[in-house]
Amino acid sequence: MRAAIVPSASLAALACALLLAWPASAEVVNLKAAMDAKSEVPPNSSAGTGTLTATYDTSSKKLSWKGTYSGLTGPATEAHFHSGEAGKNGPVAVPITPATSPLEGSATLNDEQANELLAGKLYVNIHTEANKGGEIRGQVTK
Repeated sequence: MRAAIVPSASLAALACALLLAWPASAEVVNLKAAMDAKSEVPPNSSAGTGTLTATYDTSSKKLSWKGTYSGLTGPATEAHFHSGEAGKNGPVAVPITPATSPLEGSATLNDEQANELLAGKLYVNIHTEANKGGEIRGQVTK
């Protein structure tokens, strides 16, 4: 009888070890951005505002977003996620198409983009003809 008990105990120990060594499960991170003209670099006088909510799946690296904006000086000509900290301009990281409100879409991020997103170093920017560099902007945060 003891011989049968020892292998069962060994199997239980092995199962526990495997569970502890199993990779962490994927995480879905909730994100948001509040867009306005004073967050632009440099700031402008637009009365436009907007909001964006997003989720990021750390396993698939998929960023999904929904947002709205209003009060711009004219139709949006482009919308993007840019690399950059608050107060600094940066290059386009992920285009948002179409740029019309409401915004909705998704993209798979590369490792650099994912690291920037999770570190709070991506912002969303809505561009217009009157404000080619961006009319409203919001930092994407957890």
